[in-house]
Amino acid sequence: MKHILFFITLFFIISKIVLADNIGFNDWLKEFKEEAKNSGLSDATINENLNNVKFIPRIIELDRKQPEFTLSLSEYLNRVVTKKRIYKGIRKIRENWELLESISSTYNVQGRFIIALWGIETDYGRISGGFPVIDSLATLSYDGRRREYFTKELINALRIIENGHIEGKNMIGSWAGAMGQPQFMPSSFLNFAQDYNKDGRKDIWTTKSDVLASAANYLSKLKWDKNETWGREVTVTDDFNLDHSLLTLKLEKNLADWQELGVRKLDGSNLPNKKNKASLIVIDDKSSLRYFIVYSNFKRILRWNTSNYFAIAVGKLSDSITVR
Repeated sequence: MKHILFFITLFFIISKIVLADNIGFNDWLKEFKEEAKNSGLSDATINENLNNVKFIPRIIELDRKQPEFTLSLSEYLNRVVTKKRIYKGIRKIRENWELLESISSTYNVQGRFIIALWGIETDYGRISGGFPVIDSLATLSYDGRRREYFTKELINALRIIENGHIEGKNMIGSWAGAMGQPQFMPSSFLNFAQDYNKDGRKDIWTTKSDVLASAANYLSKLKWDKNETWGREVTVTDDFNLDHSLLTLKLEKNLADWQELGVRKLDGSNLPNKKNKASLIVIDDKSSLRYFIVYSNFKRILRWNTSNYFAIAVGKLSDSITVR
């Protein structure tokens, strides 16, 4: 009996919390509609996409309980740069060879990096999220933890709909509002998305040419260097004595200088005889240290996602799917 009373009480407490959230959400929504209208959005777009918008408690839960990143680099790479993903990436390059050649020429980005980003982000479009983006962004804007940011993204999402690129009901993405196969936030969509097939819509959800061209354009706008790769994993000799606290992306040296300090390829051979400027970064992989010589393109991948793990994964996948 005590257990039954406990759960009944808990149910009423939760119901009151949800009801309070819904009342607050309705007040917020009224204010947001005015803000959206003042931003230049039409009444039709606002009403069609916001009259039935829903507050989703699960999104707040996900935002509050983002897991602490405890995987080692090796564990992370084993999860995201799998043999299956490598084989699939090679197949995707071969299947889309002419399209990739065209996009690569247009945006000056190697096709293998375009495919690698596609693979790491959504497994080549297979997993792109299942949340309605308008509901997600409205929930996060109302929540207030990053209200200004998510309010702007919500207005951007509505503008994408108003411009005819997608219907609101089909705008699906991650719980945080990242959309489509390249996982663009609405602001990134407005800045980088491309209508590569010239059908009047920038469709990063279902149109492969738009997806790949949009990813390439993102990198191109970051001044991607098509003549350079991302970097490589390296080793250091026993006499390497540079303070590890100095090994950041801010410290750049010529490859010859790193060679002189004791940096070598993983097999112990000399670094390439090139004049590239490079940084050396070190990652504690729990049981060992792993070193990476990285170039400017690595920093550009970090502009896409600020995780060293992510950038290394993209680089390693791009190396693994190179088709000669």
